[in-house]
Amino acid sequence: MVSVRLNGKTVDLKSAPDTPLLWVLRCEQRLTGTKFGCGIGVCGACTVLLDNRAAQSCQLVLKDLRDARITTIEGLQGATAQALRAAWIEFDVVQCGYCQSAQLIAAAALLARCPAPTDAQIDAAMGDIACRCGTFPRIRKAIRKAASVVCRRGPS
Repeated sequence: MVSVRLNGKTVDLKSAPDTPLLWVLRCEQRLTGTKFGCGIGVCGACTVLLDNRAAQSCQLVLKDLRDARITTIEGLQGATAQALRAAWIEFDVVQCGYCQSAQLIAAAALLARCPAPTDAQIDAAMGDIACRCGTFPRIRKAIRKAASVVCRRGPS
């Protein structure tokens, strides 16, 4: 059993130690906002926050996560998350929606470490998440808008 802080609560995870975090989240914890895309760390659809950094959950195994702080889309909260969600709606970012949980998680991680990112920083942070719908220009606009809102209000 591995104990982690999942979406702000201490949780004892019972899956086998070599189980990828993605499957622990989806199957054991029933948190299905984290998506399965490729399973080999290429598409980024399974991105979560691991100790406040974007990480692909399909590449993380349970035994390496003892006492980790993990945030899924279901637990993403605060002023930054609110600003991102509002900007996503304002700029009509979502098309198919499959990668959007990962996009929002990666954007939140970016804004936590870089409150006023350049386009190059946005592209670098978001580049590991494949979006076949091609909404990257709108994602970039939404992140810039959320950054400006958070800078005015202050992060949380």
